[in-house]
Amino acid sequence: MRIVECVPNFSEGRDREKIQAIVKEIETTAGVKLLDVDPGEATNRTVVTFIGSPEGVLEAAFKAIKKAAELIDMQQHHGAHPRIGATDVCPFVPVSGVTMEDCIHLANELGKRVAAELNIPVYLYEEAAKKPERRNLANIRAGEYEGLAEKLKDPAWKPDYGPAVFNPRSGATVIGAREFLIAYNINLNTRDRKIAQEIASYLRESGRPKKDKSGNLVYDKNGQPIKVPGKFKAVKAVGWYIDEYGIAQISINFTNYKITPPHLVFDEACRLAEKMGVRVTGSELVGLIPKEALLKAGRYYLEKQGKSPGVPEKELIRIAVRTLGLNDVVPFDPNKKIIEYQFAGEPDSLINLKINDFIDELSMDSPAPGGGSVAALCGSLSAALSSMVANLTVGKKGYENSWENMKKLALVAQSLKDELLLAVDADTRAFNQVMEAFRLPRGTPEQAKERDEAIERADKEATLVPLSVLEKSIKLAELAYEAAISGNKNSVSDAGVAGLAARASGLGAYYNVKINLANIKDENFKKKIISQAEKLKKDLEKKVLKIEKLIAKALGS
Repeated sequence: MRIVECVPNFSEGRDREKIQAIVKEIETTAGVKLLDVDPGEATNRTVVTFIGSPEGVLEAAFKAIKKAAELIDMQQHHGAHPRIGATDVCPFVPVSGVTMEDCIHLANELGKRVAAELNIPVYLYEEAAKKPERRNLANIRAGEYEGLAEKLKDPAWKPDYGPAVFNPRSGATVIGAREFLIAYNINLNTRDRKIAQEIASYLRESGRPKKDKSGNLVYDKNGQPIKVPGKFKAVKAVGWYIDEYGIAQISINFTNYKITPPHLVFDEACRLAEKMGVRVTGSELVGLIPKEALLKAGRYYLEKQGKSPGVPEKELIRIAVRTLGLNDVVPFDPNKKIIEYQFAGEPDSLINLKINDFIDELSMDSPAPGGGSVAALCGSLSAALSSMVANLTVGKKGYENSWENMKKLALVAQSLKDELLLAVDADTRAFNQVMEAFRLPRGTPEQAKERDEAIERADKEATLVPLSVLEKSIKLAELAYEAAISGNKNSVSDAGVAGLAARASGLGAYYNVKINLANIKDENFKKKIISQAEKLKKDLEKKVLKIEKLIAKALGS
């Protein structure tokens, strides 16, 4: 799924009616889900968190900023938190299936629209900044709303979008793109806050003051304390005591978990704690976490155990949660804490059915699900079998030279398994879209034209889904061959079945490409696709023949 997080901060934390009106603009936008609304009385500020498709998030953000401009008068605003406008800041965060570049694009699109339609000056910050000095939000906020009119007179602070004209009611808005921020606490079996602070100073990027053997601070020639850098980049950490739990904690913010993931910091905290005579008992996640952060942790800990990291997603998450002790002080529910899981799957998803229910559905008189979905399912079964053989090889004596290759194979196979499972639903969806296009009205020449165009688009999509399955079947055959030749010999028959399932998947997909092409009028498209499909089919047959010969030899037939 393509998921973006958006975390706008509005300069209103006391008037619940205004807050609710702004939030309603987000809740009623298609393709988004509201995750959290956090108003603050003293700060007079509300932080809203929502996720959704790039298109949905962009639309929801604009509608919320527009409503905030209507309801919030900055001339009357007072609060403890630094701010520059009615919508103070609005960052986009890549979560799944999108890149930072995609979020930078969203920031620019929103900035243009806010400036053009709402007459609000817009500055871009963090990854979207057009000038180095604007990456830091604090630099843009300097002087706050009260100093904005003068700031706009300075050519150096010309907005990135909109004229340098002071908007007394709405101020300015800062829009940007940044990485996901993970808030995370590591728990200690002590009440001593100083120990937590000491460990935090070794972990965080900013480090700690340098001390001599007597424990005195060391200064440079200018009389400034010398700092010793901490171990981990993109990590902020402090130590504190939590009365509610009766323990000291190391409170950590990961500003870029792709640079430093939580599991590396957790392990180092364990090492430092033991050195200081205390113990880490577990950890706590505050808010949500991207799925990939836990998958990385699961793979890492399986590798440390000498096992293959190529296991299903659920198992990786289970390993991560157990090893990090995420249930230590409060229960950890992956369905509530992993951000991607906040979007429920399709209610009628085929892959969520039990096997017998799927087969019953398949056997009915409706044309979908049909051969295309079955071809994709065969592909996922092939990938699962190859992964199984690889996992039965890793750690087994006599196969040491194959362990690393089998670990890599299992990882690739798991990824293909998941992609092909999604294709089971995608193929049925594509067929249903063709049927919907045929049901469009054609009473007028314009309607008839629109209907024909919709059918053509739907037929092309219905062709491209099985084509992608056919493409993947080539890799499936390669994995099966590698599993057969280098994997556990006791499972060579399983690798053979993986090869046959890859063939069934690819040929089934090929048949679906051919039948869907028959309805398409675009001759250039047809020529291009059939050329690709024929080449892929020949390649697949060659690879499967190699597997069959290898299996026959291995089984003595």
